[in-house]
Amino acid sequence: MVPKGCVAVQVGADGEEKRKYAVPLGHLKHPLFGELLEEAAREYGFHQPGAIAIPCRVDRFVQVEHLIDQDLHGTCAQHLVDLDGAAAPHHHQHHLHLPRFVGCFRA
Repeated sequence: MVPKGCVAVQVGADGEEKRKYAVPLGHLKHPLFGELLEEAAREYGFHQPGAIAIPCRVDRFVQVEHLIDQDLHGTCAQHLVDLDGAAAPHHHQHHLHLPRFVGCFRA
């Protein structure tokens, strides 16, 4: 079940097991998440049934979400919920920079 104030997304690149996450609605306005949504629209179109599909590697998606959390909340708190039951991997890579992960997409 998707928590209140969140939206379900399905994440995974071609050949990778897809994972479902609940993402806070506030993250949808962030430029990094906007890039993910643009890539999803190019790949799948705008009319997707169910969860929004994001064509990105799961580990990269989790890293981008971590950066969005840091940017929006100024903390390392994780607001990403793994809807498949496993704990979302929490990365402690505080040396990451936003521009590095904007390209979470296929060339």
